[in-house]
Formats: sequence, structure tokens, C-alpha cells
Amino acid sequence: MQRGKTQGRGPGEGFPSARVVFVLIAGMFVVILIGKLFKEQTLAPSGAASPMGTWTASMPVASRTREPVRVRSSSRGSAGSGVQQTAEEIVAGKVMKFGKNRREVAHAMAKRLNVKVPDEVERFFDAVQGGRWDEINAAHKALLEDDKQLNQPKSAELHEFWRPIQETWGAAREAQNWPAQRLLDYGNAILDSLRPGMIYAGGTDPGCFIPTMMNETGEGDKHITLTQNALADGTYLKYLDVLYGDQMATLTQDDSQRAFQNYIADAQKRLEHDQQFPNEPAQLKPGEGVKVADGKVQVSGQVAVMAINEKLFQMLMEKNPNASFAMEESFPFQSMYGTASPLGPMIELGPAEQPSELSAEKAAQSVDYWRTAAEQLLSDPETPEGSDARKAYSKLISSQAGLLAGHGLPSQAEQEFRLALQLTPESPEAVFRYVNLLMSQSRVADALPVVENAIKAAPDNGQFQNLRNNLNDIKRQQGR
Repeated sequence: MQRGKTQGRGPGEGFPSARVVFVLIAGMFVVILIGKLFKEQTLAPSGAASPMGTWTASMPVASRTREPVRVRSSSRGSAGSGVQQTAEEIVAGKVMKFGKNRREVAHAMAKRLNVKVPDEVERFFDAVQGGRWDEINAAHKALLEDDKQLNQPKSAELHEFWRPIQETWGAAREAQNWPAQRLLDYGNAILDSLRPGMIYAGGTDPGCFIPTMMNETGEGDKHITLTQNALADGTYLKYLDVLYGDQMATLTQDDSQRAFQNYIADAQKRLEHDQQFPNEPAQLKPGEGVKVADGKVQVSGQVAVMAINEKLFQMLMEKNPNASFAMEESFPFQSMYGTASPLGPMIELGPAEQPSELSAEKAAQSVDYWRTAAEQLLSDPETPEGSDARKAYSKLISSQAGLLAGHGLPSQAEQEFRLALQLTPESPEAVFRYVNLLMSQSRVADALPVVENAIKAAPDNGQFQNLRNNLNDIKRQQGR
């Protein structure tokens, strides 16, 4: 999110400036977005067993053919040669093949840990390779501490194997929820945008699970695929080392401890500032739980989780200076926006010393790309209002719009926010980021219809109601 300067009329008595409103709305957006990412938790150093977190609904790219897919050896969707298969058959085969792949990974992890794969984990992978969703879902629930918390295994033993389990179940769930051809189109759109050797980080459920499954089960070049959300989890770092330790410099427990301690030190300074200078703008972010108890700094909340993930992702890029990275984000890593630019449906992250290639011309190309994709989705009977595909596209577009806004390209960013809201008018991320942009330009009259449309689509959303009330208060004060 970009901190825009107040334009037009300056603040008067009792009239909050656009900057004040922007900070308020930005804080609301952070809390909402983080709430969609993770369950509240207290942070522990990476060696401790900490949840890996969940994801929000995600995004795809323009759909291609609607006909059954003819399998070819050169196709990422292929499962054989010269065989006519429907998209449904291809996706089902990929889920089963991916389950076999991740079961082998689980066994490799067990060998490294010198333990046996738990029987209930074996039963889960048996269900996946059987290809029946009800059995897969039931076997997954049997591994959970609480079936309402889909990423909380019921034991520390299971937590050691949780990532291959979660990736497999996530891929199976996406296959259950998406039209098969749309799923294949989405995965291909991401994978086909990657350059050879590029490292891909997914953030949302579709953005993680669909490309990862298609990458592992296709016949084309393979990529390193990971998530931006789980780097603060020590077991996830072990998982990455098993998968990719021979292909890239992976993060170590020492890296994790260093990132954690650096964050604690920085959070303590910002807490002390806020306590000593209560009349100055707060340095702790909304939703960032930092306190001192028994002389020790304690941090909690998902803002803190993602801050540590961001530091660790930066470390990963620094340890692999010759690699290129692309991200489908769940939460913006804004410290990396300065060198970032659109790459198909994703965001490419450049090295810290490399200037961004995000020009006005490239931004216009991004707008054209998303306009075409949105038109196809809106006219596709397989992607009706409220579908996972529309939500996924909306998230992708909103992410790139936020990037354009951060690079001082408000006109192009506004066009993309509008496209995102055409697909999902009740998207909290698109609503709040777009309103932030408008309020940075003191455009309260333009911001109100955005919120009204969101309320029509989601009348029970209290955050939208609060936002409308705040904007109406500002509008009344402007009219005084």
C-alpha cells in the first residue's frame, strides 16, 4: 500500500486529513488480511513446533481451450502420449500422482529423522492414491486437532510431516472445488510465465497447491516451488531442504533464529518509541502484538509472523543471488516492492541492488493482460459469481494493482482495482487497497460507491459497514 500525499484542501478544524484516513483504513486492511491468513499464535523461535498457517482464496489467469485436452508428451497436462483424455481425467490422475510423489517425500523425511511414517499418514496417502475425495477428506480430518482448524495437526509427530500432507490435501481440495479445465488453465498460466530455473513462491491456496501439483506431475521443466507463508516454521525449512537442498541454498535453523531475533529487537525499539512518544504516529503496526512480560519481549499475531517470513524470504534471495524469483502473494512483502514488476499473473522480485523495470508502459501491459482475463472469466459459465476462479483472479489483480500504486502509477492501479472488484466486489483486499488509493488523493466521493457495492455483495460484513461510516463522517466534515 502506498502512502499518498494529501491533495487539494488541507485539514481543517475537526476534519481528518487524507493521510490520517489512509492510516486508519490501511490498519483495517492489515488486520482483515492477516485474519484471513492465519490463526492467532504466539511466536517461538523456528526450532519450536509452530503452525504453518492457512491461505486465503486465490487467483488464476485467462482461460484457454474448453475442449477436452489431448494429452501430448510436451504438455504440462499430459499423462501419456497420443491418448484422448478429458480435463477431469487429467486432473484426477494428477492428484493421485502427486499423492504418490508426496508420500515418497514423507518417507525421505522420515529416513532423515530416523523415525517411521505414522500409520495414519500412510492411510491418508492411501486415500489420495485411491482418488476418492470423501475418503481423502475424512483421512485428513483424522489428522487434525480440531476439524475447524485445517492446518493444526493433532500431535508434534504429525507436525514433522505436515507440509507434504497439507500440499497433497490442498491440491485434492482445489481439484474438488475448481472446474477441471479452469484449474489446468490457471496452473499453466503461472508455470508458463516462469523463466527456466525461476523459483516460484505461492501465497494463497490455489497459488500454492495448483502450480505445485502441476509442476511435480507435468513433463516439462521443473521449478522450485515454495510458499511465502511458512518460512517461520522450522519443520518447513527441513522440508525445503529435503526437496531442494541439492538445487539451491536453503535456509537453516541459524537463519531462522537470526531473523527471529532481529525482528524482536526491532519490535522492541518500536514499542519503546510508542510508549515514550504517545502523541507521535505509532510505529507498531495494527495487529502486531508486542509486549514486555517478566522483562522479556513477547510478540504474537500474524503481522509478526509475516514480518519474520518476509525477513526469511529476503535471506533466501540473498543466499541464491543467481536465481530469479516470482511470487503469487497472499500478503504483500512491501520491502521488496522497490525492485518488483509484473510477470504474467505474478510479481517478479528483483535483487535488492537492481532497479525495478516497472515503467508506465509495462503497467499498461499489465492492465491489458488483466482486462482480457477478466472479460473471459465474466463471460464463462463455468466461473459464475462467487466461484473460486473469480476470487482467485480478483486476488491476483489486486496484488498487481497494489504494486503499481506503490510505484507511483495510480491511474493504472485504479484500473486494475476496478477489474478486481468486477470479479469479486466483496473482496476485502481489493476494497481496502482501492479505498486507500482513493483517500490518498482525498477522493472520498469516489471511495463511497466502492464500499456500497461491497456491502451489497456482503451485507453482513461489519468491516465494510465501519468503513462506510468512517467515510460518511469525513464527507460530512468536508461539507462544513
